[in-house]
Amino acid sequence: MRNDTAAAKKLLESGHYTCVFCRKDTIYTDTARGVKPLLSRLDGGISLQGFCAADKVVGKGAAFLYVLLGLRELYAVTVSEKAAAVLQANGISLYYSNMVSGIRNRTDTGPCPMEDAVRDIEDPKDAPAAIRQRLAELLK
Repeated sequence: MRNDTAAAKKLLESGHYTCVFCRKDTIYTDTARGVKPLLSRLDGGISLQGFCAADKVVGKGAAFLYVLLGLRELYAVTVSEKAAAVLQANGISLYYSNMVSGIRNRTDTGPCPMEDAVRDIEDPKDAPAAIRQRLAELLK
């Protein structure tokens, strides 16, 4: 694990953040849940090229967004098998505490809507539109 990943993990474990991005002396933190912090950075044109990160829960949808953001290495408290495969296929080193077959929704009544939205997607570039569509459906 790189020093930047270890620093991000330590900040994540402080309990104040949902995800942390580190690269040398540059640190971004977020408290928003789900894929919102990742979409926000993607939409804002904020490059995370070469950054390392720590995140609480990473499903396939989040994994695609991390690929598009140019992440170098990731620590996840919980990661799905499909997310791990996406990260590995795209050259992002992964460390985790728990690997699960799939991420569940917040009420534990079914699959995570973001992971489900990208279930059949293979190209990271196709993921943001599917994720945004599912988010819009959830807000109705």
